Amino acid sequence: MRQLFGVDPGQDQLGNQQPLSAIFPKHQGPVVRLSENRSRELVSMHWGFLTPQNSKKTGKPIKPAAWNNARDDKLRSAGLWRQSFEARRCLIPGSSFCETKGRNPATSFWFRMTGDEARPPFAFAGLWRDDALAEGPAYTMVTTTANEVVKPIHPSRMPVILDPGTYETWLHGSTDEAQGLLRPYPAAQMEVAFSGEGARTDDGETD
Repeated sequence: MRQLFGVDPGQDQLGNQQPLSAIFPKHQGPVVRLSENRSRELVSMHWGFLTPQNSKKTGKPIKPAAWNNARDDKLRSAGLWRQSFEARRCLIPGSSFCETKGRNPATSFWFRMTGDEARPPFAFAGLWRDDALAEGPAYTMVTTTANEVVKPIHPSRMPVILDPGTYETWLHGSTDEAQGLLRPYPAAQMEVAFSGEGARTDDGETD
């Protein structure tokens, strides 16, 4: 990940991170962000911005709401996302992503990039913030309109996948430049890697 995302070894806070079989919402995952001196650093963050909520019946606090995804058309208007979009954009490393279809049981579909490797690594567009409820930094994944590969499974949304040549713009560019990167990834460069019942064991989904 250091080589792929241009992170100096001294800026790698993960150490000798072992490969992860999956990363789920509400759990920790690796993220590339800008440090205080504006260089790239590799850190672990909680997936999902957390906001407090109260029970409608009792009015008492209940488990915080987790905002795992941020719609590309809401980044400038929604208070939850606006400041992070302006000042705290990040790269979320990945090698595939999952969407589910149907119920009882649902079928899970894993999508990957095409290439010579089994699952070529890439980066999702993300935002981050210091989150008191998460007791540390938290990130969310930006979503956009689904392309023709994802649309049969999730007809409206898919994660924003960034081309490596745009990483610098996403991290350092203006909001207008960053907004210009929020588009569906080319369908010709993606495929369904695996599908089947019970392939996913967590409750997080892309909305």
